[in-house]
Amino acid sequence: MPRQIKVSALSEFQSGATKLLSLAGIGLAVFNIDGRFYAIRNRCPHEGGPVASGPLKGTLITCPRHGWQFDLKTGQSTNRQSFSVKTYPVTVKDGAVYVELADGGCAVYVELADGG
Repeated sequence: MPRQIKVSALSEFQSGATKLLSLAGIGLAVFNIDGRFYAIRNRCPHEGGPVASGPLKGTLITCPRHGWQFDLKTGQSTNRQSFSVKTYPVTVKDGAVYVELADGGCAVYVELADGG
């Protein structure tokens, strides 16, 4: 059963901000783009680099190591169609932002940084 993990209070997650965290040992990046939230695994499929540390333009994030771009909406690479980053559902309820883990396993929340 899926499990929702609280990322942040909505009031503490401003537009343009990125939250980096670890859930169940997986590095994630959660983005607030004009009030819409997206979550991806913060690992480029090319060489495992931290995708979220690259530049963001609209919903396109660019891996800083080799320039691969990924659409936050789908996780799909825009320049390497056979590659993608894992995406996670994000919901807002009761004044908080949540990420959903599909396996529902034990999750540990550790905020690593606030990118915005």
